[in-house]
Amino acid sequence: MPAEILSYASLFTLLVGLFAGVVGGVVGTGSSIILLPVLVWSFGPKQAVPIMAVAAVMANLARVLAWWREVDWRAFLAYALPGVPAAMLGARTLLQLPAAAIDIGLGLFFLLMIPGRRWLAARRIRLGLWQLAGAGAAIGFLTGLVLSTGPLSIPAFAAFGLTKGALLSTEAATSLFVYLTKVATFRTFGAMPPAIVAKGLIVGASLMLGAFVGKALVLRMEARTFELLLDGMMLLSGSFLLVAAFR
Repeated sequence: MPAEILSYASLFTLLVGLFAGVVGGVVGTGSSIILLPVLVWSFGPKQAVPIMAVAAVMANLARVLAWWREVDWRAFLAYALPGVPAAMLGARTLLQLPAAAIDIGLGLFFLLMIPGRRWLAARRIRLGLWQLAGAGAAIGFLTGLVLSTGPLSIPAFAAFGLTKGALLSTEAATSLFVYLTKVATFRTFGAMPPAIVAKGLIVGASLMLGAFVGKALVLRMEARTFELLLDGMMLLSGSFLLVAAFR
């Protein structure tokens, strides 16, 4: 790719990262859904997933710092303890898959999450600590495999009874540890060279900035708007990835 085109692509990626960070800071999820298709377009799926993993660590760290005093540590431990090893297994599985399969899997997952999220919300399922731990194991594996499972983890913590800052901070804290596990797994199996880490840190910086902007907006948006925004992101991102798989 010519240097001029590459620089434009990098600038576009950072601008999308800033926007994705704002959205993630407002609704608690969506950063990966927005940014991952752009990373796939810029770097290919094999590099995009490790880059996004590094950037996601930084984005979740920013959300934890923004809402630090509201983290529910019981819910954090119940979810993260089974979720971390499950994410390791999912990440190891991911590295064995061909690039086209990753695109297809990511695309289908995002599209299926539209009715899946609505199904969970409509039944208003209430979770205890043990049920939250089970959700952590299942969603942790999916996070290792397909990267972005915020559309599932957010309803899981909401079903536990968390709202607003407590919901955003606790979900971010668990995601932070799950993504750190995924990064460590990628490094162990040679999928995280210094160049990938550097790209992830640069993209992650834009997500962090957006997360703090998002905090200022979090109380100004209605719940229905959150839901429509999330469904729209999943529809666009899932469709983009399916098209990329067959290009």
